[in-house]
Amino acid sequence: MATLYERPAAVADGAMMDDMISTEAAAALRDAGLVWHPHSGDRFQLDEPEFDADVFTVSEMTIEPRDYPTGSILAFNGTTEWALDSVALEDALWLPHESQLRELLRGAFRTLRRLSDTHEVEIAVGDETFVFQHPEPADAYALAVLELLRRIA
Repeated sequence: MATLYERPAAVADGAMMDDMISTEAAAALRDAGLVWHPHSGDRFQLDEPEFDADVFTVSEMTIEPRDYPTGSILAFNGTTEWALDSVALEDALWLPHESQLRELLRGAFRTLRRLSDTHEVEIAVGDETFVFQHPEPADAYALAVLELLRRIA
């Protein structure tokens, strides 16, 4: 699996309030090998039908990532979700923010353009330029990240 994203220390907890990608795009990124290292402010969904509409946010006060020799979990502290004590990290689907996706592109990112009915993300890899369009900017970024993941796999 490829690990591309580690949150820089300069990003304050809760500072990322931009759009997150769709569930479908998040699942495609996970399936392509993107590994999530939870940090405060990250949003996620659970891979359980009864939680389809719920989006959770990692926070030291309520939902805290914990690492054990047997694996990582997301611990639900207090009364946030009375039916949940914890879930395995692999049972959670990370919903990256637009800025996290842009950061994943690193030096390949060239520009984001807003067109009349879509958003366009342009990246450069070697001598090639790629353009990805989607009505939602976060999903356009996700398509570009998928291209990078395909190239390093």
